[in-house]
Formats: sequence, C-alpha cells, structure tokens
Amino acid sequence: MPTPLADTQNLLADLIGRYRSQVDYLAIRLEEAEGTDILLRGDKIETLSEGLSIGGQVRACYKGGWGFASFNRLASLAEQIETAIAAARLVGDEETLLAAVDPVQAICRLPLLGTDPRQIPLVQKKALCSRYGEILRSVDDRIATTSVRYGDSNQRVVLATSDGTLIEQSWVDLEMRFAATARDGETVQTGRETIGSRKAYEDLAQLDEQVQSAAQRAVNALSLPPVKGNSYTVVIDPILTGLFVHEAFGHLSEADMIYENPDLMEVMTLGRQFGSCDLQIFDGAAPAGHRGSYFYDDEGVPATTTQLIKDGALVGRLHSRETAGKLGEKVTGNARCLNYHYPPVVRMTNTWIERGQTPVPDLFDGITEGVYARNWIGGMTNGEMFTFAAGEAWMIRDGQIAEPVRDVNLSGNVFSTLADIEAIGDDFYWDESGGCGKAGQNGLAVGCGGPSLRIQNVVVGGEAAEEL
Repeated sequence: MPTPLADTQNLLADLIGRYRSQVDYLAIRLEEAEGTDILLRGDKIETLSEGLSIGGQVRACYKGGWGFASFNRLASLAEQIETAIAAARLVGDEETLLAAVDPVQAICRLPLLGTDPRQIPLVQKKALCSRYGEILRSVDDRIATTSVRYGDSNQRVVLATSDGTLIEQSWVDLEMRFAATARDGETVQTGRETIGSRKAYEDLAQLDEQVQSAAQRAVNALSLPPVKGNSYTVVIDPILTGLFVHEAFGHLSEADMIYENPDLMEVMTLGRQFGSCDLQIFDGAAPAGHRGSYFYDDEGVPATTTQLIKDGALVGRLHSRETAGKLGEKVTGNARCLNYHYPPVVRMTNTWIERGQTPVPDLFDGITEGVYARNWIGGMTNGEMFTFAAGEAWMIRDGQIAEPVRDVNLSGNVFSTLADIEAIGDDFYWDESGGCGKAGQNGLAVGCGGPSLRIQNVVVGGEAAEEL
C-alpha cells in the first residue's frame, strides 16, 4: 500500500464509519501486487516484464442490490465509495440476505519454505525459461513449436467491512507452463506440463525431467495408433481424477450457479445419491500448503473444509455470504476474486476425491478390453457434460496394461459418471497446476487431487479437445 498499514487501517475505519449508515453492507479492499511474466515461443521472447500494481475495490449492498467500483488511485477512494453506494441504492429493491459472520481482525502471511522469487533477478528467470525451451527443442527434430511461460506474483490485501472485519493477508504464487508440439506429415501431437507452487522458487528451478517428458510424449504419440472409439471401462490416474472432480463436478457445486439455475437446483438437491457409499468429495482452503489454500476468503470468512459428497450422497455446496444467506445454509469461505478489478464470486479452492481402499493394480482386474488414461492436455465442460483429452493412454487387455494409443478423449455426463465409478484406488496425488476460470476471472490459483479411479461406460474417442 502507498501508506503505512496503521495509516491504512485508520483511513478505512474512518471511511467505513462515515458511509456505513447509507447501505446494508460495505466492504473496501486495497491491494498491492508485484510480479514477473515471461513467455517464450520457440527461442523468441514474446513477454518479459516485471510490474507493480496498486489499487482497490469497493462493494456496497442495499436492499439486495450490489454496487461495485474499482480504482488505482487511493486518493479517489471516497469518490469510489460514493459511486458504489449510489449504484447499490439505484438497483436495490428487495432484501439484503447475507449469512452472519463474526468480525475478524488479523494479519496473516503465508510463509515461504524456500527462496522468495522477488530475490531472483529477471535475467536469471529468463535464463531458466530459455534452458527449458532448449530442452523441449532438443528432444527430437520433429518438435515443431514450443512454448515456456513463467509467472510469479506477490499479493498483499487489506480488507475492511462494515461488520467490523479488518484483515491483512499476503502470499506468493508461482507457475510455469510448458508445451511442445511434434509434427510428422499430417500427424500433430502435443505434450504439456504445468507446475504451480506457493512454497519456493526452487519448486520451478529443477524441472528438467518434467520438461523433457512433455516433449517426449508428443514425439512418442506420433507413431501410436489412435484409439478405436467405443464405450469402455476406464482407469484414470490421480491427475485426471483431480481434473474431473474440479471441472466436471466442482463448478456445479458453486452455489451461485445453483441459485441462478432452477433446473440445476432441482438436480443438486441435498441428500440425493450420486455415487456409491465409498465416494467422498471435499473442497476447502483450510488444508495448508496448497495453491487454493488461504486463511480468509475475500469477504473475510475463515477458510473451511466442506464435504460435498458423503457416502455417495450430496451433502454440501460452496458459498459466498450472499448465497448462504439466500439458501439458508452455512458460509463456507469460498468467495474469491482474482484481483481488485473483479468482485468476489463463489469459487473452488482445493477440491478432491478422498482416497479409497482398492490397491491400484486391482483396479485393472477383470477388464477384458478397456483404457488406462494418465495426465491431460486439454478439455472442456458444458454444464453437466465434459470432454477431457488424456496426456497418455494405453489399452487394457485381460486385466493388463497393453499397447499405448493416442487421441484418447473421455466424454460423459458427470452425474452418470459418478454413478459409474466402480472402484477407488488407495493412492492419492495433489495437482497444484490449476488455474481456474469463471466470470471473466481466469487463472485463479486452485488445487485438486484424488486417487486413481475405475469407471465403467466411459465414451472414448473423437478429436482432441481444446485446452482448458
């Protein structure tokens, strides 16, 4: 912030006190962010920048109507408050329903376990990207295009509300993305990897093996036969499980989507059975050490862990204070915004399927002909329908992993697929590569995870899906 924290606190307290009587709810968020963005395509630099941004947002609610204003000049804060209040009073004509929360006053800093990326010179970060780019290109002459993207961000946020909450939070987030496309005549194949961390710069500095693997997968796939489209029993690895639970099920658990869609509300009825009694699904920012973890959400609600499916039945959903108030349910601490340009909306944090009891080798038992799929290179969802492109895949024959195949796309209806989970592996993996998009807020850090799964009646085939 451009002023010392004590001065910022005093300023926000004065402004909240001056304007709180004009609305039912008032929140002011100030934010300072600095970061690095590097993009290499081939050996050419497309982006190489370091930046610092300072700004804020005001949210006001009056008779159920919301006003919002964002700004990057602290001197205009009072004017922005008046703008947000005027908008809220203009559209409000019902009742403000916000679930009650206890006011919080806290300073929270997510600790790093290693080197802060702000201590690494830009030239050293660029050299890291160049090294990874050279590894991608060196794998094979058939590598046609490559890309390497590096990003780090340090954010510090101060939130004050008319409920008496005053919170300062800060954290560092890092991410790298690699892609290599191999071409042999008309055949084109792509390998991708994404790595994220909120722990240390070192987590991105020792990825030679993963980078080489991404390019090698693209090259290897050139000579593989495409999978024969059909409905198969499929075994998926934990990375695909994490993608599935986040994209196909997690978004449907966000209560703003449910509240605004009567048909989805009917489908997502609490107590409805969606899977076997072994199926447990959770979301929560409370588990420490993951990219979707934090102390308080962007409404000042403490992080929690929410069970969404218990013993196969729907038992919970993800809330902001408003959706919890409108549906008469408990807040879950899932109101998040990407930065000060956007208002908080209901978002996932870390979403996972709990590990099961089936040894992973036993997941293949009894499958006469099926598919084993690992990792992912793309995908898309449309409501309750999904299609995911596997990064690698093999046929399963008579209970054994057999020949590798390519162009494996898994499609289905999320509710039918949950019901078709036949066995849940005893392994588990956290994938920290997620960057979630919703309501124009793309790239929000999330985590997802789970065990290997055995699922029957999965439609396999088709052309490669678009990248998420």
